[in-house]
Amino acid sequence: MATFKQALIEKVIVIGHKYAIDAKRLGDDALLAWSNLGFWQGQHDNYPQACRSLADQIARSIQLKSTDRVLDLGCGQGASLLHWLTHYQIQQLSAVELQADCVKRIQKQLPQVQIHCESFLNLKALQFLNSFDVVLCIDAAYHSHLNSFLDSASTVLNSKGRIAFHTLMWSENWQNCTYLQKQKYHYLLKSADVNWQHLMDQQQLVQILAQHDFTDIEIQDFSEPVLNGFAEYIETRKIEKTAFDLAQLKINMTAKLCRKLYQDGLVRYIQISAVKK
Repeated sequence: MATFKQALIEKVIVIGHKYAIDAKRLGDDALLAWSNLGFWQGQHDNYPQACRSLADQIARSIQLKSTDRVLDLGCGQGASLLHWLTHYQIQQLSAVELQADCVKRIQKQLPQVQIHCESFLNLKALQFLNSFDVVLCIDAAYHSHLNSFLDSASTVLNSKGRIAFHTLMWSENWQNCTYLQKQKYHYLLKSADVNWQHLMDQQQLVQILAQHDFTDIEIQDFSEPVLNGFAEYIETRKIEKTAFDLAQLKINMTAKLCRKLYQDGLVRYIQISAVKK
């Protein structure tokens, strides 16, 4: 009875976690599933393919090599880790993930990966055996203030180490918005666990990165293939509906937010790569 009760509690916690998502509803039923917005390049892309493409964009931006010591922040259900191991032959791979159930599954399926159940804003507290050549974060850094993210990541990154992550950025049109428009975005972004006051424009982003001793900064705008791509995928995907479907509702709301952000053009989805001095 105690075992059943514990399993039930864990199930409720998984469903209720703010970053948890039903990957099967998105089109990935793998044990180590993907859970990002994807990089959509064509109408025939499927969800796992688009997610791998987003991961490959990050890998390409930092010229990921098999000999790199790699730290994957916010690795979710573990698909990215499997991708680094099998496609890039990464020999030394570590990861950090908040969701305990994901960490347990990864520990069982990928015992060669050193994974910690912790916030990636608290890397100083973790006992890593070595510092890293590469720190990467797929589709998750925008949930935190960039200062906090870089403060944490810098502590575990080698000199000349590379970092790459996705975040959100104000476009040039943001400054022309009215007070009411800005308040609307406050609530829109809050629904996705993003603090609108943490967002910056491109000049501010570059300044913050430079203050953290990063150079060779490259910013790529992925708004069309990510925001618009994910929205189109969900809008055209046929889903069997039930009377009350919380998991699908969460997915649909995410797609609507992506559509809104893309159409308004006030928020850009970007990929940043840089090198530590």
